[in-house]
Amino acid sequence: MTSMRVLSGSANPLLASTVAELLDVGPADCLIDRFPDGEVRPIVDHVCGNDVYVVQPTPPPVGDHLVELLLLLDACRRARAARVTAVVPYFGYARQDRRTRSGQALGVRVAADAIANAGAERLVVVDPHTPTMEAVCSMPVETLTAVPLLSSRISPARSEFTVVVAPDLGAAKLAEQYAAAIPDSVALVRKFRESGTAVTAVEVLGDIDGRQAVVVDDMISTGATIEAAVRLLHHHASDIVVAATHGPLTLDATTRLRDIGVRRVVVTDTVAHHDPAAPIEVCSIAPLLADAIARLHSDQPLREPLTHT
Repeated sequence: MTSMRVLSGSANPLLASTVAELLDVGPADCLIDRFPDGEVRPIVDHVCGNDVYVVQPTPPPVGDHLVELLLLLDACRRARAARVTAVVPYFGYARQDRRTRSGQALGVRVAADAIANAGAERLVVVDPHTPTMEAVCSMPVETLTAVPLLSSRISPARSEFTVVVAPDLGAAKLAEQYAAAIPDSVALVRKFRESGTAVTAVEVLGDIDGRQAVVVDDMISTGATIEAAVRLLHHHASDIVVAATHGPLTLDATTRLRDIGVRRVVVTDTVAHHDPAAPIEVCSIAPLLADAIARLHSDQPLREPLTHT
């Protein structure tokens, strides 16, 4: 069988090294060099004839990490890797999956096409923001979910008095997945977005009075949506827990989370977290990625993701 290599970009090297350890394979030799003006120049070694998995999420600065991923993929292709898979746990352009007005770009399609053209034969993502990820990609996409992992982490606090809350309509399907993992009812917060960093929660649809609210979303970026939902829920819920797959935590998101008074905020390590003062718990998706990579390498089917239709 072709040898496997796990190659890491600079976005989350700890996650990549943990995946490599779980798979009992040595990480591929990779040097991320930079010119004085910041231009990145990755150099890879010992991947010729290998099945290579490039682990590189694209958190902020999204453009820099995406370009680095593209160059890593191209370097592997030119080094004659037998097969190259892009493992992008957090796909930074997944929110741009449709045009809401004339003159906009379809960012997710542009980024996915660039990854395919750079040399990736397959893409692995975790809980992408768009449910149509594979439909807009020209290469096969393997979609993994962190819902079972996060559900098991927060389950000790859950009971028949728990309700899963979607902080907006876009998170409704995700909330149903959490509710299916450990049976709970679902509520929805209706919101109004004033700007990219300002959100107003209008009302809660569902019975949450006196119950524990588990607010779930695919990502926490500025924290505005979570903040608005939590401030509204404080008037009804007995306790509030927040869970999200991705935590890029841009701008003043850490301050928002610290100030809204939730008991727990749980995210995964799809995005590296460098602020020890951030009020979050981090659980690793390395076992999830390692299992998927092992199955892809041996041409076995992946575990069925948790879905709710």
